Amino acid sequence: MNIFKELYLYRTMIASLVRKDLKGRYKGSVLGFLWTFINPLLQLGVYTLVFQMLLKNPMENYYMHLFVALVPWIFFSSALTTGSKAVLGQANMVKKIYFPREVMPISYATSSFVNMLLSFVIIFAVLIISPIKIHPLLLLWLPYIMIFQYFLVVGVTMITSSVTVYLRDLEHIMSVLTQAWMYASPVVYPIDYIPERYRNIYLLNPMSPIILAYRDVLYFGKCPETKIIILIAAESTVVLIAGFLIFHKLKKHFAEEL
Repeated sequence: MNIFKELYLYRTMIASLVRKDLKGRYKGSVLGFLWTFINPLLQLGVYTLVFQMLLKNPMENYYMHLFVALVPWIFFSSALTTGSKAVLGQANMVKKIYFPREVMPISYATSSFVNMLLSFVIIFAVLIISPIKIHPLLLLWLPYIMIFQYFLVVGVTMITSSVTVYLRDLEHIMSVLTQAWMYASPVVYPIDYIPERYRNIYLLNPMSPIILAYRDVLYFGKCPETKIIILIAAESTVVLIAGFLIFHKLKKHFAEEL
């Protein structure tokens, strides 16, 4: 519990790093912070073109089916790719001053989470003009899903950022792993494509139940299944605990490795 007390004492530092990351994310670009909204829209356009227009996906309102999964996926994938550099990017600070090293992955995951919340503005805007009707009470599920996805991303960022300090090649492997992981998750296709006998194994992927829950609420207009809700909490908590344990074990020699 000492680490949580210490992190609370350094909450100002976490907030400062979050602001710095949000301000510097698109620094120097012409459109600046607008890329927060443009990036998911561009990806939506590409995947819709490929899977609906070229591959003739017959699903009704496929663009919305894709969009409500794509924005949470971008949040998660950032933990695998750019999140792996959360410690490497602060090498000078790690060598010179003391602070709980967990601050770095937590601040990165938090800034990415804020970025996702802003992107949800676009989702709600598209929902308003789409033919899909969502009962307002269903939206009460979103904080639950988002909080546990945040826990998942913190855990994954802690694992990738700490391991990358010792294994620099992981930074380059992550882009390939991220692509493979996306197709192992129900982002661009419905779970109906997965045979019933394999679904329990498929749902061990922690992003699968999270995406299904977002889709139930924002596309199908129904409450997520109890099994999905339990899996989201269980898998995200396991990854978060594993992330803290792995990071705690590896952080002892960060200064020497950096």
